[in-house]
Amino acid sequence: MRHACGGATRCGKKGLPARGARPASYNLRSPRFRTPALTFFTDPSVWIAIVAAAVSGGLLLWPTITGARTGGISPAEAVRLMNREKASVIDVSEPGEYAAGHIVGSRNVPMSRLEVAPELPKNKTLPVVLVCASGKRAAAAAKALQAKGYAKAVVLAGGMTAWKAANMPVEVVASAPRPSRSTSP
Repeated sequence: MRHACGGATRCGKKGLPARGARPASYNLRSPRFRTPALTFFTDPSVWIAIVAAAVSGGLLLWPTITGARTGGISPAEAVRLMNREKASVIDVSEPGEYAAGHIVGSRNVPMSRLEVAPELPKNKTLPVVLVCASGKRAAAAAKALQAKGYAKAVVLAGGMTAWKAANMPVEVVASAPRPSRSTSP
């Protein structure tokens, strides 16, 4: 683009760029370029806040990205696994607790017999839902089963307490009828 002083890209007298010519660099410290958008992104404290927000968001999303389960699954998710993915339900409660109430179709394998139980499913690729009264014993059982190769061993969060609170069906083992005491004179 030609300038008024003979076509040079710089005006020799004033040192100003010709109209339409681009400067070699922008001096962002110059008041001429101090717009709110540029000063916002050049402020170091803003970059620290942006990096902190990105790291915080990444840490919040990490369990979702890796597929980790932290607290177990809900009763609704357990039902979905049982219906759609043919999950086995293993109740690690003691036989007395199991008889008092358990998930319909579950198998009772107490923690003491978990290592050598023939009741465990043979197919280790199918999901296994572990349950107990509160979920604590089931969490230990899930770790033991994962070590044995059951990659999809999950815990029912809250155990039977959560199952009953969600109004899911519970089966009670009928005990042998007790003889009635008759009072004869």
